[in-house]
Amino acid sequence: MTQFCAIQEVMMDSLKMSRRDFHKSAVLGTASLAVSSGPAVRNVVGANDRIGVGLIGSGNQGRYDLGSFIRTGQVDVVALCDVWDMRLRETMIGLDLVPAKVKTYGEFRKLLEHKDIDAVIVATPEHWHAIPMIAACEAGKDVYVEKPISHTILEGRRMVEAANQHQRVVQCGTQQRSGEHFKKVAELLRAKRIGRVTEADTWVLRGTSVQSRMHTPYPDSEPLEGLNWDMWLGPAPYHPYNRNRHMGWGGFWETGGGELTNWAPHLIDIVHWAIDVDAPRTVAASGGQFISSGVFETPDTIVATYEYPGTAVNENGFLVKFFNRAGRGPDDHQYGMQFFGTEGTLFVNREGYTIWPMDLVHDGWETFGPSALATGDGTPQHQPHVENFLACVRSRQKPNSDIETTHRATSACILGNISYKLGRKLRWDRDKEQFVGDAEANRMLTKEYRKPWIVS
Repeated sequence: MTQFCAIQEVMMDSLKMSRRDFHKSAVLGTASLAVSSGPAVRNVVGANDRIGVGLIGSGNQGRYDLGSFIRTGQVDVVALCDVWDMRLRETMIGLDLVPAKVKTYGEFRKLLEHKDIDAVIVATPEHWHAIPMIAACEAGKDVYVEKPISHTILEGRRMVEAANQHQRVVQCGTQQRSGEHFKKVAELLRAKRIGRVTEADTWVLRGTSVQSRMHTPYPDSEPLEGLNWDMWLGPAPYHPYNRNRHMGWGGFWETGGGELTNWAPHLIDIVHWAIDVDAPRTVAASGGQFISSGVFETPDTIVATYEYPGTAVNENGFLVKFFNRAGRGPDDHQYGMQFFGTEGTLFVNREGYTIWPMDLVHDGWETFGPSALATGDGTPQHQPHVENFLACVRSRQKPNSDIETTHRATSACILGNISYKLGRKLRWDRDKEQFVGDAEANRMLTKEYRKPWIVS
């Protein structure tokens, strides 16, 4: 009973907070997903049409995403999919959905057969993002896919190709791109408000995360009632059911990537946007299991350092760091980004931004005293992000967090994990999406898949 209560506590805490062969085999094994009558979607969504939405992965994040979609007043929820009956019930009840109007499935391929679904939300665990996203594109659906968009570099590239090939609108769950104060920060940095940026530090301190709290190593057991454990694992290697592996999936390499792929995509994405760059030249990461040793595989304490090429913000290049650990953060900020320039420093997170100028006058901007602060309050991000996606479903324009841009930010995070695993600094070729002169590292750009699921 004590163990079960601990799991429930973790769950409640989280509520607060390839090619053509692939397209045929990854989803169905031997048959194409597309139905004989053509793509299972309307070709055009009119300006006044309601948008039919399906949800794949109705856990905490999926429920939160779908709630934001419903609040726009623009959508009809057509169907939900999850491999755990309890998650479907929670979402139906929590969002006050009517069973007679909303179908529920334990198999995402059934959901994609609905012709009245125009857009799909993919909010599964990390190792399950690529396959249903690509399948949805094939079925003619637009997609809102949670971050990190992919589990490997190759998956991300195949997702970009699928979106382009099928001309789908794909919005990724890096919602800070839709925050007005983040846009303002990007403008300030590109205008060299703090001079030439030499380093950007990013961090998240997860002393209360699932990984750092689940110290108890649970024994293997029978799956929880109503959970299709084999389908939950999907492309991952088979393991007997284990509550650590289920509830703390981000702490295992086969299903997650630790905080470097959980939180860092949000942070690295803003660095890329603000400094107008999309790939590092080198990466070196180190860390270890210093909090939850013996329970998880991914590091709970890590520092990844990236060297980036020159841009207009600094033609000589700059450094980016990501670190994750327990404890308190700078000025008690549990997460954020701090840009160090030749004339000042800028901090930003979802609550707002602060600038510490070193000079008294900067042409074209306000004048501050030597110890003064320029500040800006936080602005909404998630709801505007969903609204931006729905607007693009209608207009067919590129959304704020398009698949190519987010693939690049996610790739930088995955590169950090590869460097950590190998224990050495790696050089990256942005155009080839390959490591330079390192065959062992290049083999880690993809992974082995359990049949019938495969991305190649």
